[in-house]
Amino acid sequence: MAKPIVRIKNLSVGYNSPLVSGFNLEIKPGEIVAIVGISGLGKTTLLRTIAGLIPKLSGKIIGNLRRRGGIGYIPQRLGLVRHASVYHNVELGARCGIKVNDESGNILNWSKRKSVLIHETVKLVGLSEKINEPIRRLSGGQQRRVATARAIAQSPELILADEFLSELDKENADSIIRLMRDFVKNNNSAMLLVEHHHDRANQIADRIVDLGDFEVNLSEEE
Repeated sequence: MAKPIVRIKNLSVGYNSPLVSGFNLEIKPGEIVAIVGISGLGKTTLLRTIAGLIPKLSGKIIGNLRRRGGIGYIPQRLGLVRHASVYHNVELGARCGIKVNDESGNILNWSKRKSVLIHETVKLVGLSEKINEPIRRLSGGQQRRVATARAIAQSPELILADEFLSELDKENADSIIRLMRDFVKNNNSAMLLVEHHHDRANQIADRIVDLGDFEVNLSEEE
């Protein structure tokens, strides 16, 4: 049996005091797990802690990742470079997804493969015609698709996504859901997402975790 990609044991997260305590979760290769719950439970803080952006208060996060850069993160506020193009933003992910030293050791070959990966990934999210547009000229939904493409181009073993389907209409949301499910299943990776809408959580996830089932202290963080 394959090892879980991530194993979380008795985790407590928060800032000056715990928002969530006693959180336990295992995610297996090929699995998508959605975290749901009312606003203020600490969903975003939990995800950022698992991503390594916030120090945990206690507990363990055990990752079985084979390489550095194996975690792709889609934050709620996206973290895109607004003055740069779609191509440049997706390139930031592709740099982590392709090793400079390929079989031939040829830097030019690496550059070509990177360019192909970027164009193919941008096409997957339906933004080929916008590839040279600066992020600031895109709609909110288009920017979310760019952030998704950046994560996919990284070829991560674990994708962490915070409300990454918000601002997408049903057609685009359905397309991105299919894309992410195919990516996770075909690459034997895994995905942990925070999703406010239960219908979308049910549509994309293999398993749903309600944060309200754990010990929480309500906040105004979300």
